[in-house]
Amino acid sequence: MNAYPDKELYTADDLVAIIALLRDPEKGCPWDKVQTHQSIRMNFLEEAYEAVDAIDLEDPHLLCEELGDVMMQVAFHTQIAQEAGHFTWQQVCDGVCRKLIERHPHIFGGDTSIKDWDALKNKEKGRLTLQDDLASVPQALPALMRAAKLQKRAARYGIQVAADATAVAQSAQTAQDTADPQVAAQAVGQMLFAAVALARKAGVDPEEALQQYNADFLVAPESH
Repeated sequence: MNAYPDKELYTADDLVAIIALLRDPEKGCPWDKVQTHQSIRMNFLEEAYEAVDAIDLEDPHLLCEELGDVMMQVAFHTQIAQEAGHFTWQQVCDGVCRKLIERHPHIFGGDTSIKDWDALKNKEKGRLTLQDDLASVPQALPALMRAAKLQKRAARYGIQVAADATAVAQSAQTAQDTADPQVAAQAVGQMLFAAVALARKAGVDPEEALQQYNADFLVAPESH
């Protein structure tokens, strides 16, 4: 049995220590010690979404709890990486602190000339081309959110996706008329990508708009 000191207030260091105990090969928790980055990747997403729900609910107590769960996921993945000799908790903290300092030269460096923060990030990451910039958009993002980010980054290079309601309707018609599942899937993809462009033109976040419509549907499904 692993005893842990009873404290009036636990800290981030305690969180790291507790995760290490849970991962102990001999005395750790049977579930925790066998997990991998891949086996708990969806847990990370779920905890992040639950934190966002708490923000939307404007519930500070729930948000405090959910942020703790997100921190636990960070500590868990870091412990797995440390066991493999990849990096430590200290390196994670050091890296993010350095990033914040480097990306805020107007605060920490006295350079008030920086206005293009995206360009600063791209320079730091070595992203020199449109393809570099597009490839850095996380693949695990919800599809509508990812489409909006891809279009926004393409626009920085002068590439504008046509915001055409007619194209949306034509793609929808193709998806409805075809008997070929692959053609239907392609048409639906084109329709949704064009719909994202329409949302961006209207100044609307497509992911948030669909979330709101989902919420409205839950309240009165018969009216939709």
